[in-house]
Amino acid sequence: MISDEPRINDDIRVSQVRLIGPNGEQVGIIATSVALNLAKEANLDLVEVAPKAKPPVAKLIDYGKFKYNEKIKAREARRNQSMSEIKEIRFRLKIDDHDFEVKEGHVRRFLSAGDKVKVTIMLRGREQSRPIGGVELLRKLADDVADLGSIEFAPKQEGRNIIMTLSPKGKKVHTQSEQRRRGGQARAERKARQAAHLAAKTDNNTSPKQMKSKEGSNAEDEK
Repeated sequence: MISDEPRINDDIRVSQVRLIGPNGEQVGIIATSVALNLAKEANLDLVEVAPKAKPPVAKLIDYGKFKYNEKIKAREARRNQSMSEIKEIRFRLKIDDHDFEVKEGHVRRFLSAGDKVKVTIMLRGREQSRPIGGVELLRKLADDVADLGSIEFAPKQEGRNIIMTLSPKGKKVHTQSEQRRRGGQARAERKARQAAHLAAKTDNNTSPKQMKSKEGSNAEDEK
């Protein structure tokens, strides 16, 4: 049975990997042993993300936390999908300014709570043959609440109604724990870059003469 789990840490048997830092930064090709040491120093895992590449690609991440966060995200997505509501606001085309402001207040409250809002204008008699007034009114409403939501489905006529759907705007907030995590990842990346640079510098400083001298010394030792 083939496992879907990637190889991590000591299960990675290749001699070299192309290392990616915690934030997706390209570090370069380094020895797997060096990458493992960097992972241990940063309290992270070395995870093989592209085993068929030459050399395989590995990334520094907290694998346990990664799997946990993926489960949380999947659970939140399922919960949001099941709990999401579409609120509905209905009014006539000939609505006075005060009533329009009241309806707009309801829309703003729904959007602030993270709910979508379906706005319906009910047309009467001859209004059905001239729906442009309803379309303009809905677009005005969308402009008034643009700080909280945006148009998901543009105003369109459906029978005796003109309908528009608004979606809330999401705001991403970085918590203190998220900031600490990003700081740790940045430090791990710096160490990885320094190790790669040092390894490259060591290789460049080893001249053919030095290598030949070393080989001769080894031969003398064998005698």
